[in-house]
Amino acid sequence: MADMLVKLYALPDATPVLAQLRQAGIVIRRAIAPEKHLVVDWVRREFSLGWASECEVSFSNHPVSTYMALDGNSIVGFASYDATYRNFFGPTGVAPAYRGRGIGRALLVAALQAMAANGYAYGIIGGVGPVDFYARTVGATIIPDSSPGIYHGMLRSPRQGEA
Repeated sequence: MADMLVKLYALPDATPVLAQLRQAGIVIRRAIAPEKHLVVDWVRREFSLGWASECEVSFSNHPVSTYMALDGNSIVGFASYDATYRNFFGPTGVAPAYRGRGIGRALLVAALQAMAANGYAYGIIGGVGPVDFYARTVGATIIPDSSPGIYHGMLRSPRQGEA
């Protein structure tokens, strides 16, 4: 999977989608340190051990570099950045029952805006699966010759066989 480049100085306004989600009872916010075990365990259960490891690293950053989507007191999505490498967005995911509601878009833009606030002009979305989503949502473009990129030669869990 290739990496993508996104202009952090030209991000779309997240206000409308955040307001729409808030009206539906979904809150997007940055995670805090005492929530680490809850968020990392959720990512491990819903996605993979590799993603949980990356998310866990994000809790070492100050501020924590993971955003989460909450429906009441339940985690329904997450987005990390500056986890495996600085200036890299990901991993990110939304629970299957909550997909298609704009949660992924809101998490993506919130995390990318935080990267821009850290002084980055461009961000890298690593090992992209849904290329069309990132291109449509934030104008990301494929970085030529970026596959397999930073994950080349990575040890993989025999249990899940993925990052």
